[in-house]
Amino acid sequence: MTARIIDGVALAEKIKEEVSVRTAKLIQQGIKPGLAVILVGADPASQVYVRNKAAACQKAGLHSIVEQYGEGLSEADLLARIDALNNDPAIHGILVQMPLPKHINAHRVIEAIAARKDVDGFHVSNAGLLMTGAPLFIPCTPYGVMKMLESEQVVIRGAVAVVVGASNTVGKPMALLLQAAGATVTICNSKTRDLGWHTRHADIVVIATGRPSMITGDMIKSGAVVIDVGINRGADGKLCGDADFQSVQQVAGALSPVPGGVGPMTIAMLLVNTIEAAERTLAK
Repeated sequence: MTARIIDGVALAEKIKEEVSVRTAKLIQQGIKPGLAVILVGADPASQVYVRNKAAACQKAGLHSIVEQYGEGLSEADLLARIDALNNDPAIHGILVQMPLPKHINAHRVIEAIAARKDVDGFHVSNAGLLMTGAPLFIPCTPYGVMKMLESEQVVIRGAVAVVVGASNTVGKPMALLLQAAGATVTICNSKTRDLGWHTRHADIVVIATGRPSMITGDMIKSGAVVIDVGINRGADGKLCGDADFQSVQQVAGALSPVPGGVGPMTIAMLLVNTIEAAERTLAK
């Protein structure tokens, strides 16, 4: 068996085309969806992500501003800038790229973003709404994973799902979304005893640990759907995921690649969240 590859690039392009249509309708009604992205410091990966997000916004017809600040930006100045964007009617979504410099409290920064503009879905209000099953915004990466499963017509109701990684940004919201869709969900982490026992019993495995090749083919049930959220750089300088692609591909029924899998979907769902934020202003 060789797993079919889930093409996140093609699916993301389809979603972005739908975003472009929704954007055009909003513009006809006098609203141009706007996204502000703030980058503090010079982390190379963050710079790439921010460039990609800005390019996607521009292509879809959104108004996008990117603000880059030096490593020495004070927390007070960052919070003041967020407050200004909260009150800017031209901006519907605000994203502060992580990680932040150590002297800035990331939790305080996230909470400073108005919940109605928190298109990352990380604000405590949005996290709480997700837990109740009525989210204002779904965090972009888990949202993208759910769209990938939907595109593959994966039957989630009644399935056994294992999420490896318990972060607030991916693992926890991913588990909640799978549970809401009717799966029986187990959350594991890198310290889970006999991790392979859990993953071998799963119909759906979502991996988000940041540890290259942590999940191997002998840890996957034949025919399972494996979504690899990890983005790592191998010794050869190439990007790789948390799954050992070659061995998992020989066992899984479907597998998302790295790169070209979840990454493009994360950006696509950011655009969707921004559009939804703008559309909500019409309902007021």
